[in-house]
Amino acid sequence: MTSRTGSAPRIDLHAHSTASDGTLTPVELVRAGAEAGLAALAITDHDTTAGWAPAVRALPPGLLLIRGAELSCRWDGAEPAIPLHLLAYLFDPEHPELVAELARVRAAREERGERIVALLRADGIDVSWPEILAAAAGGTVGRPHIAQALIRAGLVADTRAAFGPDWLGERYRLPKEDIDVFRAVKLVRAAGGVPVFAHPRATRRGRVVPDELIAELAAAGLAGLEADHEDHSPAERAHVRALAAELGLLVTGSSDFHGTHKTVQLGAFGTSVEAYERIVDAGVTEVASA
Repeated sequence: MTSRTGSAPRIDLHAHSTASDGTLTPVELVRAGAEAGLAALAITDHDTTAGWAPAVRALPPGLLLIRGAELSCRWDGAEPAIPLHLLAYLFDPEHPELVAELARVRAAREERGERIVALLRADGIDVSWPEILAAAAGGTVGRPHIAQALIRAGLVADTRAAFGPDWLGERYRLPKEDIDVFRAVKLVRAAGGVPVFAHPRATRRGRVVPDELIAELAAAGLAGLEADHEDHSPAERAHVRALAAELGLLVTGSSDFHGTHKTVQLGAFGTSVEAYERIVDAGVTEVASA
């Protein structure tokens, strides 16, 4: 792999489009990746592969596309269960068990969203579920879509405020039916994909799982850990790197780009060519190119 400038290739393996909770369409996302000077970009929408086809069709010359998804998972070893995210790369999008599980999670997300809106409306907060669905434009509906409705209504200033304790972070937060993380790793591997634990030490997001669990996941087929991420402090990044080295896991870095939902830009954090090549070699789906 070479970059277009002759410098080290820039690889971003975690980005979202309007197929889930990003603000750029898949077409706009790949164009933005090319404009940002990326050599490779992964589209990893929440629990869906719906953005893959339009992204591939619009892929600019010189940009490689890694098809992936970010799976909504949970670990039941704590009370309440700890939510976590698993990045899955280059898997078979038609694997029956994985397809069924992702469909179940998407349906549960939508049901939870409608229930959250009902709670808000019961408290006299004027947000509309049909308008939220329309704004999602067929993408996987999540709390970020409700957050945008709160912003449009002038009730909160930004996404961070919408996810505060008075709103979606606590008062109007409901659990959703995530995938058991061990089952998720198994399903991704069965579908020929490469599972990587997203932002595993991001304490600013809430509770994190213990290192012992990550060791168990590594034994069950986990391939890597996302170390370089905006929600990891320098100490947390160092911790993740050390743990990955101890367990023989690959290390990734990425922006977790969501467009205007977040301030972080494409390519803000990157993955090494070595880790990228390990993922490509292990996946069953080929990297897409123009």
